Amino acid sequence: MLVTCFSPMTRKPSIRHSPDPLELANGVHSAAIHVLRKLRAVDIQTGLTAPKLSALSVIVFAGPITLGKLAQAEQVTPPTITRLVKDLESEGLVKRTTPANDRRVTIVQATATGRKRLHAGRLRRVTRLSDWVRTLSRHDRVTLTRALAILESFTQCETKV
Repeated sequence: MLVTCFSPMTRKPSIRHSPDPLELANGVHSAAIHVLRKLRAVDIQTGLTAPKLSALSVIVFAGPITLGKLAQAEQVTPPTITRLVKDLESEGLVKRTTPANDRRVTIVQATATGRKRLHAGRLRRVTRLSDWVRTLSRHDRVTLTRALAILESFTQCETKV
């Protein structure tokens, strides 16, 4: 596979050298969307839509999860998550159970087939991304490693409204 990328040093920066936080946040947001959009091209091979793939990912990595918590994680309504899970179940990717002590609750967990399909899709995405990373200079890889640590720290931020 031939991978061609523009060097970050040869591209004209879309933001100033010392941007204000809003300008930098806008650049990070835009870059994240564009990278994920390009990576979606390999998701087609899973045979799943983006919403189904996202829900399956939560189910695989969260372990058994209630429909309510899954809907919360996916930021969708209960009827929407019920339809997604029903579709995933009909494809043999998840199974639903109801605890005997609370028949109102439905727990969803991935099947071996579901885990296998998700991990294969994730490997394709990560492989594509690693092809791009390989085109970077050592300096840019170090810079990306530092940026990754910063981005990961954002997942620990709490915002009070």
